[in-house]
Amino acid sequence: MENVIRHDGIIESISEGHARVRILQTSACAGCKIVSRCHTAEAKEKIVDVEIVSDGCPWQTGQHVVVSTQGTMAGRALLIGFGLPLLFMLVILIVCQTAGLDEGFSALLMLLSLVPYYIVVWLRRDAIARKITFYIESSNE
Repeated sequence: MENVIRHDGIIESISEGHARVRILQTSACAGCKIVSRCHTAEAKEKIVDVEIVSDGCPWQTGQHVVVSTQGTMAGRALLIGFGLPLLFMLVILIVCQTAGLDEGFSALLMLLSLVPYYIVVWLRRDAIARKITFYIESSNE
């Protein structure tokens, strides 16, 4: 079984070996037959920066493409964005509660602990981007 995540998209711009592709990210129920009557489906437009590997590639602005990535890459992104911060917050909360701090103060420290975490993630964004890669495939449209 192939573990690849794919989204249809349109190339917005191409520059310096990168293509900015606009994709429509839909929730799991967006493909449902009764989605027009349900009103719970979500869809968001995202811009994804994709490195173009080949020189002289045929990609053009406005072209319909498919952006893909390995499922392991998506798991890595979820771990960095949600899993590690949750673990970090739980550790801070347990340490604060063990130290006998007030619950409200512990919760505040727990939330404030995310600030340095996401600053480090932002500072390391280039290294993270090298590890989480997207690829462009031709669309059948």
